[in-house]
Amino acid sequence: MALQEQLNKFNKQQEKCQSTLSSIIASSRTGPSRSSVPAATTSQKPNAVRGKFSENTKQLQHINNIRNSAVGAQMKLVIDLLLKVCPSYTAEQINEACYVDMTANKAVFNSLRKNPKVHYDGRSRFSYKATHDIKDKKQLLSFVNKSSNVIDVVDLKDAYPNVMEDLQALKASGDIFWLPSNTGSKEGIVYPNDLKYPKIDDELKALFRDIDIPSDMLDVEKELLKIGLKPATNIAERKAAEQLHGVSNKPKDKKKKKKQEISKRTKLTNSHIPELFQSLNASSSGN
Repeated sequence: MALQEQLNKFNKQQEKCQSTLSSIIASSRTGPSRSSVPAATTSQKPNAVRGKFSENTKQLQHINNIRNSAVGAQMKLVIDLLLKVCPSYTAEQINEACYVDMTANKAVFNSLRKNPKVHYDGRSRFSYKATHDIKDKKQLLSFVNKSSNVIDVVDLKDAYPNVMEDLQALKASGDIFWLPSNTGSKEGIVYPNDLKYPKIDDELKALFRDIDIPSDMLDVEKELLKIGLKPATNIAERKAAEQLHGVSNKPKDKKKKKKQEISKRTKLTNSHIPELFQSLNASSSGN
C-alpha cells in the first residue's frame, strides 16, 4: 500500500515537471494560441505523458536543480549570461536562456537588482555593468591613451567579449605596453606607448658631463656618504676582511685541461676530416 502511494506521488511529480517544461518551450516559440489547439491533445493518457517525460528527464532534472540551488549560484548564472550577450534581457528571456525564474524567486530578483555588476532599468530589463564603459577596440585604445595611470587588465576583461584579443592586437602593433605587474595582478597592466621625452637644456647637459666620477669605488662611497647617501656596497669592509683572512684579489688561474687524445674507443663523428685521425692511425700502426 505504501509503495503504491509513493508511485502515485512520483507520477504526479512527473506530470508537474512535464507541465513546467511545456510552458518553457511554449514561451520560446511563436505558434498557435491555446484556443487553437485541439482538445484531443490536452486529454492525453497518463502513460503517454510519462513516456514523453522519460525522454526529457535529464533536462527537467537540470532545471529543477538550478531553481532549487542557492541564490548566489543562480545569480552567477544570470551574470555570466549577461556578460556574454551585449543586449539587455528581460526576466522571461533569462528564464528561457538559463532557467533562472526571477518571477517566482523574488530573492534572486532583488539580489540581482542591487548587484553592482548588473544594471536594472527599473522596468523589466537587465544588462551587464562593466567596470569601464568600453564597447570596441577603438574606444579601448582611446581609454588607455587618455588614462593618467597604468590600468589593471583585470578591470578591462569584462568590457566586452573579445577585449583580450584586442589588447593583444594593440600590444602587437605597438600602440600600448602590456607588462606583468609586481602588485599581485595576474593579468598585468597596460599603459599607452607615448614616450615623450622633455627637451634637456644644453647647459644642463654640459654640467652633467663635467662631473668628475672617481675611478676607485672606495672614493665613490666616500662621496656618497658626504651627501648623506648610503652606498649599496662597502669596499672598505670587504678589503679589510680580505687582508684579515689572507684572500688575494687576483683571480685564480684556471687549470689547463689536458688535451684529450683520440683513441680506438673514441666515437668518431667527423670521419670526413681525415686529419683528426692521424694520431689514431699512428698508434694503431705502432701496436
